[in-house]
Order: sequence, then C-alpha cells, then structure tokens
Amino acid sequence: MKTINMCSAGISGINRVYKCQGGSCITRTCRIDSKTKLYEKDCQFFPDKVQTEKASIMFTQSIDSVVEFCKEKTHNQEAPSLQNKKCNFRSTWEVISSSEDFNNTIPMVTPPPPPVFSLLKISQRIVCLVLDKSGSMASYDRLNQMNQAAKYFLLQIVENGSWVGMVHFDSTATIVNKPIQIISSDERNTLLAWLPTYAWGGTSICSGIKSAFQVIGELCPHLDGSEVVLLTDGEDHTASSCIDEVKQSGAIVHFIALGTAAEEAVIEMSKITGGRHFYASGKAQNNGLIDAFGALTSGNTELSQKSLQLESKGLTLNSNPWMNDTVIIDSTVGKDTFFLITWNSLPPSISLWDPNGTIMENFTVDATSKMAYLSIPGTAKVGTWAYSLQAKANPETLTITVTSRAANSSVPPITLNAKMNKDINSFPSPMIVYAEILQGFVPVLGANVTAVIESQSGHTEVLELLDNGAGADSFKNDGVYSRYFTAYTENGSYSLKVWAHGGANTARLSLQPPLNRAAYIPGWVVNGEIEANPPRPEIDEDTQTTLEDFSRTASGGAFVVSQVPKYFSDDLHPPSQITDLDATLQEDEIILTWTAPGDNFDVGKAQHYIIKISGSILDLRDSFDDALQVNTTDLSPKEANSKEIFAFKPGNISEENATHIFIAIKSVDKSNLTSKVSNIAQVALFTPQANPDDTYPTPTPTPTPTPTTDKSHNSGVNISTLVLSVIGSIVIVNIILSTTI
Repeated sequence: MKTINMCSAGISGINRVYKCQGGSCITRTCRIDSKTKLYEKDCQFFPDKVQTEKASIMFTQSIDSVVEFCKEKTHNQEAPSLQNKKCNFRSTWEVISSSEDFNNTIPMVTPPPPPVFSLLKISQRIVCLVLDKSGSMASYDRLNQMNQAAKYFLLQIVENGSWVGMVHFDSTATIVNKPIQIISSDERNTLLAWLPTYAWGGTSICSGIKSAFQVIGELCPHLDGSEVVLLTDGEDHTASSCIDEVKQSGAIVHFIALGTAAEEAVIEMSKITGGRHFYASGKAQNNGLIDAFGALTSGNTELSQKSLQLESKGLTLNSNPWMNDTVIIDSTVGKDTFFLITWNSLPPSISLWDPNGTIMENFTVDATSKMAYLSIPGTAKVGTWAYSLQAKANPETLTITVTSRAANSSVPPITLNAKMNKDINSFPSPMIVYAEILQGFVPVLGANVTAVIESQSGHTEVLELLDNGAGADSFKNDGVYSRYFTAYTENGSYSLKVWAHGGANTARLSLQPPLNRAAYIPGWVVNGEIEANPPRPEIDEDTQTTLEDFSRTASGGAFVVSQVPKYFSDDLHPPSQITDLDATLQEDEIILTWTAPGDNFDVGKAQHYIIKISGSILDLRDSFDDALQVNTTDLSPKEANSKEIFAFKPGNISEENATHIFIAIKSVDKSNLTSKVSNIAQVALFTPQANPDDTYPTPTPTPTPTPTTDKSHNSGVNISTLVLSVIGSIVIVNIILSTTI
C-alpha cells in the first residue's frame, strides 16, 4: 500500500489510473512519464476506506477515523501544503494553541448552553451628522472645508431611502434637525441649508454624540446599526466619559479627524463600534475631507446603488493657472455621474467635454462654500472626459472629484477597496498597504495601483502596489495589490488614499473560479477494490479577458503611528523575506528563480544573497547558518521586485541517504541587515517506483460501478495533485514559507 505526502502521512491507499467510458471502467497502475519522470497526469490517490489514522480534521475530515487536529508529532512538515507554507511548518494545533484568542479564553467546565438564534434583516440606513463648530474651526478655512465635504456627502454619497439627521456642537450640542428620509433632491437641499455658518466656543464631543443618540432614538427606539458621523478638529479630555455609553448603544461611530489634534477616545469609539476612522490634514490640495465623506457609503446597500469615486485630485497653482486632465468613465458605471470642483479664493473658469467633444455647461456654483458641481443626467457616455480649470487667483488651490454609480444593476461595476494591515502601529515596525480591485467577485489583474500616504503635517509618500506574490503580497494574481510602508516621518495619524488605473492593453479579468482547497476523494479502496465517487466537475484552465480603460480612487481610512524618534538612521529595515523561491533541475544544475527584495523590505536593492542547501528541511529552517553554502560570487542582486534567476551545481550534500535537496535564501543589505530565511524550495533526487504488490498485470475492463453517494467522503482538491507534486522524480518543488509581517 502507498502512503501520501499529506497531513497526516498515515493515511493509506493506492495510486491508480481509473477511467470510465461508456459502460465500463479500466483500472491500472500509474506509469512514469518518460520526459518529466513524474507520475502521469491521470494518476489518482484512492485512500482505504477503513483507516486508523486520527488526524487531520483540517485535511480529511471525511475519513471516519479522523477526529483530531494534527499536532507537533503527527504533523507532516514536508507536505507542500498552505499550512506549511503560511504557518512556518507548524501543525494546526500549534497554530490554534498559540493564538491570542485561545490563550485568553477560559476553558468551559460545564456543558455549553443551548444555542440562541436571532433573525436579523436589513433595515433602512439611519445617519446623524455630528459636526464641530467650535472656535478652532474658524481657523485655516476648516469650517468651509467641512461644509464642502458634508455637502458632497448629502448631494451624492448618501443613498436614496436613507434617513439623515444633524447635530452641531461646540461647548454644548444643538439638535439642528430630526432625521428626514431622502427621497428626492428636495430633502437633500433641506439638509444643505442646516450646515453651520459660524464657529465659536469650546469642544464637547460627548454632548454631540448623546444628542445624536437622542435624534436617532426618536425615529427608532433601538440604536442598533444606526450611524453617527462625527467630525472634529479638536481634543476633548472629557470624551472618554461616554465610551461605555457608546459601546452599549449598538450604534456605529465613524470618526473624521481634521488637523493634528485627533481625540484618541473617539478613535477608540470608532474601533469598538465597527466604524471607520479617517484623518485629513486640512491641506485642501490633498482632498482628504471630501475623500473621507465619499468613503461613507452604506454597508447594506446593493452595490449598484453605491457611489463609486472615479477621480480625486487637487493642485496648488502658482505661475501656471491651469489644471487640465482627463477622467475615464467605463461601461460598468455612468449613472448619477457627479463632478465636484472646489477652490480656496475665487471661482475658476471651468470647461468639461464629454468623449464626443461636447462641452458640458450648467455647473451649479456655490460661491459661499467655494464649490461648483454638475450632475450628468441619465447615463454618462463611456470614454474619456476632458476638463480644464483656470484659476482666477494666484496662488490658488483647486480640486476635482468625480463619482458615479453602476450603469446596469445586472452588471457589477469595477470596485476598489483599500486598507492598512493595522490601525495602530509603533516605530519601526513596518505596515502593509492593501488594495483590492474586483468586478463583482472576479479579481482585476494588471492594473496600475498607486497608494499615497499622508502624515499629520501633510507630507506624502507614494508607493506603487503590486500583485506579484512577493514581499508583502501573499498571493500572485488574486486582485489584491500590496506593499510595505516604513517611511514614517512623525508620530500621529496618517491617511491612506489609493488610485487604480487600467488600460485596454494591461488590465484584465481572471475568469478562473476561486480555488477550492478542500480535498476531493475520487473513490475509496474497499477489500482491495476501488469504489468510485461521482467525478469532480471539470474546471477550465485559467482564462482571462481584457478590460476596457477604467479609473478608481478610494480612501483607506487612517492609522496611528507612535514612538517615532526625532532623529533616526535611514536604514533600520532589512530586505523583505523572499516568499516565492522556486527550484527546478535541468541536467546537473539546479535553477532557482525568485523575486528580488529591496534594501528596506521591498524598496531599493539588496547588497548580496546567502544561499544554503541541506538534506533536512528542519535543519535548514532552524540552523540556516550551519547549512552548506552555495557559491554566489557572480550573483549581484537586482532592483526590488525584479525577477532573479540563478543556476548552480549541487555537488554532494552531507546526508548520505538524502532523497531531496532543500534550498533557502537570506538577503543582506548595505548595512549588513539580514532578511528572514526565505520559503524553502525542494528538489527530489529519486524516481518513484510502483509497489509490486499494487501491480495489475493487464488493464481490466469492469462494469461501471455505481458511484458512492456518501457525501461525507466527497469534498474539494484532487489528492492526486498532492501526490504528483511531491512524490515525482527529478524536479519537485515545495513552496514552504512562513508569513511575512
């Protein structure tokens, strides 16, 4: 009997080719491909139906004897599984038992109580704006910036059918209006008229929040799921007094901090209630406040009803008075398309042309709030829209924001979502920027994605995000674009904004279905005979289709960094861990490929590589420095994110009976800072042979058996895939890596 390289390796069974056509099936032993020296493509692993192995629930819970997680002694550390790849070769139980949740949970000593079920349904959106009009809001044009962003939210972002109320606060709070339901532009204009017109007094955040709860409570006695959008530019040392009330309320608190004095207690409120936290420096050209309000779409509304931001851009103009550019409206959007222009001093000259060259007129100019806007009736034309803004003051700051909704409710629009991996971080620990681009549930590949991170003082850092499966990016071509961020300049809040652009020759949709990682069992061995399960549905190879031009922008919210020293070295970070090391054997050479790390994680260029080999995967992982070193004299690192290729002859390794060579890499930068050990690549040095006891002398046609219908023995990835990827000859590569940060 054969065993399979999985967790646990104690699962027994046989490797066979089993094919059915017409009324008969043929069973035969697996052959070795003469070119690849691997088992042939149709070879499958059929486990014995009667097993004694108890693990692992995470792999084959369909086997009756399996009742345990793999533990340290039973875990197969050489299996090419995601468990080993992402968890540093640890067993499932080791991962569970070391988790914070597990260690902070008190074991139950009595039987668990009976479950309680609650039936929930989506209710109408209820939002209360809580707007700061304290004396500090009169400085730096903050009151006007707040009103511009709030008007944008009320005109375009909040969805029809929503209920919106408003509270102003300074030293005390004032209920401006009870919630009114937005049905048409009339209700939106009514709310616009209630925005604050002057700033005076102190800052009492809890007064504003409690008044918001009162406003919402008059419409709905239960606050569960209602939203409070709180904007303030000041600190209030009494704000912590209402944290418990906020926590118990069931309401969601979104916090928009304007300027450097963000109140930590309100950040905590947004965190514990599941709300969002935004930060805007107040520099108009960065458009931070408008982006923050634009991100506050409903979490329950259908995607086709949500406003999507296509463009958000600002410039401070001096000698050149012109701000000219284009905006792409793709076929997935175009409904309720909205152009918003803002300025600091005087209304600019505005020109906007559709893709046919027709000029758009009738902008509504709000001179008091220093903004102009235009809603395109019906569905906007697909293509490139051009705009030209001419400043009438010097200097002048102009911004443009463009939003739209799905053109067709049956065609999902392209969406962009952005976030950081942490809300709070301490220097010098790195952070990771994530941006996901989807059309429906299908990932968009090949887009140009750029992140802009703004500090409290308005300093910006620009990063190109990548979907290459290296460095900070966990999986290649999954539509999630990532990058490390380490360029901290000061303590306090930072904001994240992401642009995504796709051209007809670059961006594409991946039409391959999401990978099902559950184990598919093709059949069972019962008394030496194969009892087949229903065949697994055929899955086409990865297919892609080219996308049209599109553009999106998104706010990723705010995060807070502490312990940044006033002066520090420019080189505090090592190269990032190599996570995509791959190895193949050609003739007598091993060919390695990987993505180059940088000098500081994934930025810059490393100084040199250290490549080690061993006959033991654990020795290489735990005693990398003691392993046999490969001569890399002629290997000079390339710029970060370049593809590296290196060939070497393995020679003799110390382990006499080694059947595999394991390879790993460390990168070293110019300051002699060293990366973590890379994922471990594996090359097999033997040819698998069929077990004589399993040989069928002649393929025997048999009547087609009735597939077993026991659903407990039928689930996801073909086990033979794992067999072939591990037991094959000449070249087998196991990608086994530990997660990055």
